[in-house]
Amino acid sequence: MQGDVATLSCIPVVFLNVLTALLAFAGLTALAMFILGSFKMISAGGDAKKLAGAKNNFKYGTLGLIIVLLSFLIIDIIATVTGVACIKTFGFGCQ
Repeated sequence: MQGDVATLSCIPVVFLNVLTALLAFAGLTALAMFILGSFKMISAGGDAKKLAGAKNNFKYGTLGLIIVLLSFLIIDIIATVTGVACIKTFGFGCQ
């Protein structure tokens, strides 16, 4: 049963699983912001304050997605400039 023991080589896999879950959470949060903003906009009834709140939901949902996507762009730029391509795949075995 030695194959079932966790070792340090499992850390990149666990990190990748956590990162994948966080990305899914970020996407679902943005989707929820868009849906909530849509409902607020539909039910605003012409009230300027309610419309401003709905627009804020769209703005912050879009801003959150842009920040998440820019983080991957920044990692890609750093990997290209430094020549360390393994950080793109979140591997800890860089040489």
